[in-house]
Amino acid sequence: MAVSNETSELKAGTGATQAASGAKLSALFAGTMGPLIGLALLCLALALTTDTFLTFRNILNVLDQVTVLGIMAIGMTLVILIGGIDLSVGSVLALASMVMGYVAYPDYLNLGVPVGIAAALVVAALCGLVSGLLVTVTKLPPFIATLAMMSVARGLANMITDGSQIVGFPDWFTNLSIVRHFGFLSVTVGLMIVLAIVFAIFLNYRATGRSLYAIGGSAEVARLSGIPVKSLTNWVYAICGLLAGLAGIVLAARLDSVQPSSGVGYELDTIAAVVIGGASLSGGIGSIGGTAIGVLIIGVLRNGLNLLGVSPFIQQVVIGVVIALAVATDTWRRRRQ
Repeated sequence: MAVSNETSELKAGTGATQAASGAKLSALFAGTMGPLIGLALLCLALALTTDTFLTFRNILNVLDQVTVLGIMAIGMTLVILIGGIDLSVGSVLALASMVMGYVAYPDYLNLGVPVGIAAALVVAALCGLVSGLLVTVTKLPPFIATLAMMSVARGLANMITDGSQIVGFPDWFTNLSIVRHFGFLSVTVGLMIVLAIVFAIFLNYRATGRSLYAIGGSAEVARLSGIPVKSLTNWVYAICGLLAGLAGIVLAARLDSVQPSSGVGYELDTIAAVVIGGASLSGGIGSIGGTAIGVLIIGVLRNGLNLLGVSPFIQQVVIGVVIALAVATDTWRRRRQ
């Protein structure tokens, strides 16, 4: 009888553990059913209207094209989760890439690409940290704080080389985005995937990650619960800046050049990807899985429209409509709740 009870308890405990594991796994992709269905329908429509969309080569091209956006969107997800916004990521991308070029290029400091990458990441993280401090210390609204940083970073990017671009990097650097290991995976795409997995695990399995959701739900309640709201906010903006800088390095590897005008408008695509993926601009709702789907939706949409020969100007209109629908859906969902 005692053995029977122990067996029952063991089965119950195993069942509870499995249920908890299933719940944690589903949390990684919470709220992504709608965007996932949208992505599937979009792929189906493009597969029926173009002959080349579902080819292996084109799928790899889509992954290559969304790498920069995907890396930036991970950082933006963290910011939006705490109820913030970062309009400076495109300018920080440009500044970081120019710093890397200036430090690494023979005509300037000539310290080598690895040192240039390190300098670029430090500068980008500092830009993000300054934005965070403007929000937490000076109490500026995130929109205004990051708008100011957007202007400052863009100006600094132009000042470094007086508006000139820097062209030509070592082959090993550009090969990071060209050479496909195992026949399909470049280093830059692999980097994006690894970052997505790491931050998805962080948000769902670490107490600090869950605290970001609490801050987005109510910063005051989170503060009263003992969560260091100001400190975490500063770190979130710093990480967002760091990832924007990393995206700038990836873009430099793709283009074999850096220029102060790069990244213009990227902040809008980045915010759009996060919102399309199911995140709420009010904070507290979102996931890395959803953001990944949002990034793919934008990437697939642009790729498909290019294959169909649609004008870039019409593409901007289509992307704008998609953003408006995503925000409207978010508003409608919050009203229902």
